[in-house]
Amino acid sequence: MRANFKKIVFVTILLLSIVSKISAPCYKSIILIDCRPIQPYKRLMLAIAKVETKGDTLAYNPIEAAAGIFQIRPIRLIDYNRRTGSSYTSQDLFNYETSEKIFLYFADQIGPYNLELIARKWNGSGHMTINYWYRIKRYL
Repeated sequence: MRANFKKIVFVTILLLSIVSKISAPCYKSIILIDCRPIQPYKRLMLAIAKVETKGDTLAYNPIEAAAGIFQIRPIRLIDYNRRTGSSYTSQDLFNYETSEKIFLYFADQIGPYNLELIARKWNGSGHMTINYWYRIKRYL
């Protein structure tokens, strides 16, 4: 029995010394993982673009003077410029990134959890926005 105990102790010490030699070095490091940004309004933006312009970034409505893929009216552009200190013109609304920036600003005022309210306020006010929301929901 004593011989078995000596063998067990010897094998244990041998394994521990081997494991300590092959363990990973102790370096301090940081691992960075590239994550895709969260886009809580992406589906809503695509739906609004479909309803408003069928996705046409160069769309223009001469009756309301609404321009761009999200059909931004002059009064909303003036309001955005006033609130943010920007100086965009109606011509800038034909650029998708600019229109998206303006839409996201107003959507963020409401928050990402009430898509219906965002869509209805984007469209205007009153009873007609209910019908607008039903049209938007088809694309969500």
